[in-house]
Amino acid sequence: MHKLDKKSVLFLCTENAARSQMAEALLRHKAGNIFNVFSAGTHPNEVDLRAIDALSNFGVYTNNLVSKNINVFEGKVFDYVITLCDKANDECRSYTDANKHLAWDFPDPKKRSDSNPFSVTLNELNNRLSMFILVEEHTVNSVSSSQANTITAVNNQLIDFEPTSFYKSLTDNIRLKTLMLTHYHGELCVCELMEAMDEDSQPKVSRNLAVLKKAKVITDRKHGQWVFYRINPKLPLWAKSVIAQTTENNIPLIKSELQRLDKMQNRPDKVSFCK
Repeated sequence: MHKLDKKSVLFLCTENAARSQMAEALLRHKAGNIFNVFSAGTHPNEVDLRAIDALSNFGVYTNNLVSKNINVFEGKVFDYVITLCDKANDECRSYTDANKHLAWDFPDPKKRSDSNPFSVTLNELNNRLSMFILVEEHTVNSVSSSQANTITAVNNQLIDFEPTSFYKSLTDNIRLKTLMLTHYHGELCVCELMEAMDEDSQPKVSRNLAVLKKAKVITDRKHGQWVFYRINPKLPLWAKSVIAQTTENNIPLIKSELQRLDKMQNRPDKVSFCK
């Protein structure tokens, strides 16, 4: 088996506070086994917590994200230098230590009028990076068949995840609201979902949960006598984005459910997801 020769990627933006940080974390998450990924800014500022939150909501590791000045990479040669705003592109057009220079112009999420600008930007970056990986992964030297399979798994998250089943799972009112409520709360049990949706039939709610679980949209965990459900953390980012944006842009749809859940007495105790 040949050794995998990683290519280096540097994302540049003006402040290195949002777009370039999200791009760095996403590419490392999606294809860290074939790319060494970095980011920097021409005029760095503190990492925006809203960018961290958007990444965390999609299960992307963020602990190592730190704002850096482009000067710290002086003299280092990168296979790809990718600018994410016009200003950075203008200032770094003559960056001499780049084998390939790409200019992607993404709107600053801090200035966007979308209701969830950081999540929208994250989704756009994810789509562009997916194309980048498909186009550029052939340039990585000596990728064996087994390593190529690993790359496919990283890109797809769940190899057997079916988009058709996912979208079908959204067509029922109980299932859609279940996903929206679990996205908001993190995890819920059957009794909480019944209370929230004012449903008397546990089998009816359980049948819909079974459909979501079969489609790999949710997972469950048992704690004592309770079974808790949450959004599958291994969902592809695009699917997580659909659920997140549906919820965040349609809160009135589950306002009554949230209020009923808030008033519920004797809710089951929960422990951390990771226990």
